[in-house]
Amino acid sequence: MPTLLITNRAGEQIAIEAKAGLSVMEIIRDTTVDEPFALCGGACSCATCHVYVDLAFADGMSVMSADEHDLLDGSAHRQVNSRLSCQIPFGQALDGLAVEIAPAD
Repeated sequence: MPTLLITNRAGEQIAIEAKAGLSVMEIIRDTTVDEPFALCGGACSCATCHVYVDLAFADGMSVMSADEHDLLDGSAHRQVNSRLSCQIPFGQALDGLAVEIAPAD
């Protein structure tokens, strides 16, 4: 099973063996988060699942949609490696991906 490395807002890193075919948001929501996260449930309409992704995996990422780009533009915490985790399908190609949950807006 591929592994996802998650750094929560407290700075703790957690390694999760995750099922391929889920979004990174679903993995985080179902295993680690104890605060408001992914309030829209993955519909790409709220940006509460904002994460920073390891740039080493940039080539393996899905292309950012216009909707995702617009939502991230509304964040005071956007960085070059910002993504909405609901828009990242997780699988073997992303084994070892590290993400950090962005501060809440």
